[in-house]
Amino acid sequence: MLRWLLVIVLTLLVFSGLKPWLAKLGLGRLPGDIELRIGQRKVWLPIASTVLLSFVAMLIGHLI
Repeated sequence: MLRWLLVIVLTLLVFSGLKPWLAKLGLGRLPGDIELRIGQRKVWLPIASTVLLSFVAMLIGHLI
């Protein structure tokens, strides 16, 4: 359980850094991706994109 939580948190951090590039691919605009504005800051939580890419990675892992 703790391992998966760590993987999800690290994935969210990576997606946050790659947001401009991922937006060109259409990721980050899925239902379930949350963008919050708190004062002058934007917080982006790509929950649906994380689940989708994790599923794709799992499928690739099972095929290899």
